[in-house]
Amino acid sequence: MYNREFTPERITELGPNEIFVFGSNLAGAHGGGAAWLAYNSFGAVWGQGVGLQGQSYGIPTMHGGVEVIKPYVDEFISFAKTRPDLKFYVTQIGCGIAGFQVKEIAPLFLEAIDVENIILPQAFVQAIE
Repeated sequence: MYNREFTPERITELGPNEIFVFGSNLAGAHGGGAAWLAYNSFGAVWGQGVGLQGQSYGIPTMHGGVEVIKPYVDEFISFAKTRPDLKFYVTQIGCGIAGFQVKEIAPLFLEAIDVENIILPQAFVQAIE
């Protein structure tokens, strides 16, 4: 059961151990949406589409359906479990420019419900629970 805060609707700043989790593309061309914010404000690296970069973590969402996004979400959850010193704020990845609906993406984060340092959007939690 999810028993903690939700990812804020708008994130404009982060504390020193906080990470902005955003939907990216495999090429790491962070040209719009949350990826642009990650690049401009939270250290996302142009040309790196996956993983930790500065105070951000990219999960590719622009290269196919939910089935090809899932391994990247699983990789993220595994990574977050190894970094309890960090707090990961997951945005509504895939639900903007990539064009997915919350009900399609949220179930990918089912395993994150019990991971204390992964903070999910309220809409994702509602769709999962």
